[in-house]
Amino acid sequence: MAADDPTIGRRRSLEAVEPVAETWQTPETDALIGAILHLDDPDEAGRFLRDLCTLGELHALAQRWAVVRLLDEGLHYAEISKRTGASTATITRIASWLNHGEGGYRLMLDRLGDGARSAQSVTYPPGPER
Repeated sequence: MAADDPTIGRRRSLEAVEPVAETWQTPETDALIGAILHLDDPDEAGRFLRDLCTLGELHALAQRWAVVRLLDEGLHYAEISKRTGASTATITRIASWLNHGEGGYRLMLDRLGDGARSAQSVTYPPGPER
């Protein structure tokens, strides 16, 4: 009666799906990091990120970086939310990564110094949302 079981095909297709990676470090993320490290200047970085990301993704990344800088300044979550539009849940998650993550946020804040704390003006190339 297995032939009459309508879930058999569905189970097979679900079994064929590869499991989600247990780590964020994969050959694909390594290749992306390698590509980023080959960018020479802000113009190249902006062009690459615009091609790589949708406008929504790019704005989300920029919002996260803005939240990190404001957290580093010691602003209250409500004020950060007001300034950036990020939810307090998002701010809490970003604060957790800032304090207990891989150390990348802290590295960049320290490396950029006071320049990280002010909005840096980078002109992104215009382009239609795709």
